[in-house]
Amino acid sequence: MSTYLPTIKQLQYLVALHEHGHFGRAADASFVSQSTLSAGIRELESLLGVTLVERSRRVVRFTPLGEQVVAKAHRLLREAEELSDLVQASGKPLSGELRMSVIPTIAPFMLPRILPRLRRERPALKLFLREETTGDALESLSHGRADCVLMALPYATGDVDTAHITDDRLFVAFPRDEPRDPPAEIPASMIDEGRLLLLEDGHCLRDHALAACNRPELRASATMIGTSLHTLVQMVDNGLGMTMLPEMAIEAGILHETEVVARPLKGKAPSREIALVWRKNSPRSEEFRLLAEELKAG
Repeated sequence: MSTYLPTIKQLQYLVALHEHGHFGRAADASFVSQSTLSAGIRELESLLGVTLVERSRRVVRFTPLGEQVVAKAHRLLREAEELSDLVQASGKPLSGELRMSVIPTIAPFMLPRILPRLRRERPALKLFLREETTGDALESLSHGRADCVLMALPYATGDVDTAHITDDRLFVAFPRDEPRDPPAEIPASMIDEGRLLLLEDGHCLRDHALAACNRPELRASATMIGTSLHTLVQMVDNGLGMTMLPEMAIEAGILHETEVVARPLKGKAPSREIALVWRKNSPRSEEFRLLAEELKAG
């Protein structure tokens, strides 16, 4: 058995370098100097007696063995996080640090309503928020950068536990008088596939909207251009097309000071499910379920 083992800090430096692909950015993300991070990785390589990273003036390239070590490091760091979680879970619930990733189509609309109450009622909770698209958020969860994710379902989440928060109905948003005298609920057949504006790749709301319409031709015809719901609303307000919005965004006032009209989408499942997800069998599972209840009460 080796006398010396890699330290948690050395593994964290290696993972940060792999994630950022640049010594300077990895050092900034690790809150250390570049020389400290570089020295830590060299010490790790010396300890293991192998080269993990090929260095040049412009490129950082991991060796095949380096890639395997990074994958293992992710698992070890996650286990270390769960050890800490196990101890924390034995204390007062919803206290201490908790890192939550939130997708962009939820964060600006749901969190401002919920966070003030959480700060009042759970003063011992230090909630660190990270806004990420769904795929990136689930990767952060898998790699231990996030403890839980507030997201929308359905989505291929992998092996996680979930807690239902609410159902968020989808609305069709269009310029005033386009169409004239719109019905109380908009059937999918009324959506003009040549004028439908949706979020670009990476946003699950795009897929939820298309699935709710149940019109396969929309997927091929819709313009995937918006980087945010606010951008889409401005485009619709300027007469460039129509879009789909979640009810929480409308309730939060996204249409204020515009002439955009919104009506609920008519159909069997015209909504997305808002849920909190976390790693399966996490020692903090009960705490996350309690957090879900807090979010639901908001």
